[in-house]
Amino acid sequence: MAMKIVTGAGSVSTRTRLKSNGVIRELVRNRTILLMFLPAAALLFLFNYLPLAGLVIAFKNFDFSKGIFGSDWAQPIMNNFDYLLTSDSAYRAVRNTILLNALFIAVGLVFEVGLALLLNEIRNKYFKRITQSLTFLPFFISWIVVGVFAYNLMNFESGAINRIIQSLGFAPIDFYSEAGLWPAILTLAVRWKVTGYGTIIYLAALTSIDNSYYEAASIDGASRWQQTWYISLPMLKPTIMILTLLAVGRIMNADFGMFYAMVGDAALLFPTTDVIDTFVYRSLRKSGDIGMASAAGFVQSIVAFVLVLASNYVARRADKDSAIF
Repeated sequence: MAMKIVTGAGSVSTRTRLKSNGVIRELVRNRTILLMFLPAAALLFLFNYLPLAGLVIAFKNFDFSKGIFGSDWAQPIMNNFDYLLTSDSAYRAVRNTILLNALFIAVGLVFEVGLALLLNEIRNKYFKRITQSLTFLPFFISWIVVGVFAYNLMNFESGAINRIIQSLGFAPIDFYSEAGLWPAILTLAVRWKVTGYGTIIYLAALTSIDNSYYEAASIDGASRWQQTWYISLPMLKPTIMILTLLAVGRIMNADFGMFYAMVGDAALLFPTTDVIDTFVYRSLRKSGDIGMASAAGFVQSIVAFVLVLASNYVARRADKDSAIF
C-alpha cells in the first residue's frame, strides 16, 4: 500500500485549513451562546475598548475646535502629568484614594463574609429571606439620598446625633470640620449601603458546599463554630481571593458619587477625604484642562493594572486555584 507524505508548504496549508475548519465548527456548534454574548461584547467594545483612542488627549493640549486628533501635542510631551505628579494636592488625593479604598476592602471583607456566614446558619427560610432583603435594600438608595441622611444626622446645629450628645450633657461635635473622623464615617456609610449586595456571592458559594462535609464533621463531634472555621471558611477561600483581587484592581478608582454626595466642597475635610476623582473634578471645573484630567485617568489605569498583576502573582504563589489568571 502506497503512502503519500506531505511536507513543506503543503503540510502547513493543510494544518491551517484544519484549524480554520475547527474554529468554524466550534462557532457553529456554540452559535446560540455566542449570539447571547453578542450584545455584551458590543457594549464592552463601545464603552471599554473604543474610548481607548481618547488616551491620546493625555499627551495633548486639547482644543475643542481642533478635536482629539487635531489638537497640538503638549510641549513637553509629559506636561499634563507634571501637575498630577508634583502637586501636593495631587499627592494627597492619591494617598487618600489608596488608603480609603484599602480600608473599604479590608472592612468590607470582614462584614460581607461574616454576614454570609451568619445568614448561612439561619434555618428558618422566611426569616432568612427577610433578613437578606433588609440588608440588600440600602444598595438601591442613591448616594445623594445617603448624603442628605448623613447631613441631617451630623449637622452641628440640628443634627440628630448632636441632639443626643447634648441631651447626655456633652458638647456637640462639628463633624464637617473634623477631618480625622471621616475615614470611619465613610467606611460606616459604605458598609451600610453595600454589605448586603457584597454578601450575595459569598452566600451563593456557601450554599454550593456539599452538605456531607458538615454531616461528617457533626458525626465526629465538631461544633458549629468548628464547622464554620474548618469547612466554610476554607471553602470560601478561592471566592475571597478572586473578589479581593478584583477589588484591588479598582483601588485607584474612588466612587465619585459617594465622596461628592457625602463631602461635597467642604475644604476642611479634604486632608482625609479628597480622592483622585474629586480632585480631578475640581481642577477640571476651575481650569477646564481636559488634558490633565485625561492624564489622571491614564495614571489610575496604569497603577491599577500593575496592582492587579502584582496581587495576582502573590495569589498564584499562595494558591494557583485562587488566582484570576
